[in-house]
Amino acid sequence: MSQTEEFVEVYAMNTLLTAMLSVTLCCPHLAFAGAPDVEHFSVSLEQQLPFSDAVRVGHMLYLSGKIGNIPPTLELAEGGIVGETRQALENIKASLEKYGSSLEEVVKCTVFLADIKEWAAMNEVYVTFFPTMPPARSAMGVSGLALGARTEIECIATVR
Repeated sequence: MSQTEEFVEVYAMNTLLTAMLSVTLCCPHLAFAGAPDVEHFSVSLEQQLPFSDAVRVGHMLYLSGKIGNIPPTLELAEGGIVGETRQALENIKASLEKYGSSLEEVVKCTVFLADIKEWAAMNEVYVTFFPTMPPARSAMGVSGLALGARTEIECIATVR
């Protein structure tokens, strides 16, 4: 198994465990009284990726991390961290809308940066997508991202 495949597998499992833990912690009565419906939304079949694009649990939507690729390809947007951040957030916006949510309903984002020194440049783009009432957020430097991306962003949102 390649490092990228291993990363994707671990990342998918982490996303599912986070969703399960969130439901248990915020709604402990659901863990015993019949859990809410869980719906998995697949990524495009052409890409053959081993994770869901999003998972809806009750009224919460958990998006898999998005890199700055130009859909439906795996080609990264030009412009380094600025271009990739903009494209990743456009990809997030499209997924949210596809599954019945929006940027205004995002409650938490996690930002992974290939180089933490690019935080300020990423943040300049990020704030334009969340101009008022920004969601809670964590940002961290990592040792590598899929396809050599500069950033990956995952979000949790409510669903109408």
